[in-house]
Amino acid sequence: VQLQASGGGLVQAGGSLRLSCAASGSIFNIGNMDWYRQAPGKQRELVASITSGGKINYIDSVKGRFTISRDNAKTTLYLEMNSLLPEDTGVYYCHAKSRLGYNDYWGQGTQVTVSS
Repeated sequence: VQLQASGGGLVQAGGSLRLSCAASGSIFNIGNMDWYRQAPGKQRELVASITSGGKINYIDSVKGRFTISRDNAKTTLYLEMNSLLPEDTGVYYCHAKSRLGYNDYWGQGTQVTVSS
């Protein structure tokens, strides 16, 4: 499975971005999918997750501002980010687990920079 993330960029505080993550390869083997981010000097953190059945979770700091979704037909993962804050700045990575949970797949990351 290969994951290709896109959609990052530079935006002012209060603005919006939409990230996409396109999966290719053995897409039948994809289970749960997530978005992680890593801010400069900080550890990578889980931002939002969606199971193959559609169950969704967010970290508290993005609730009400970010929306995760997936298009199972295209095996594409999205992250709609609104009301962006400077602390949302970081490299955003898409991640997927294989259906049985044995394998992890990572995208290459896309930079999101929010200016104050």
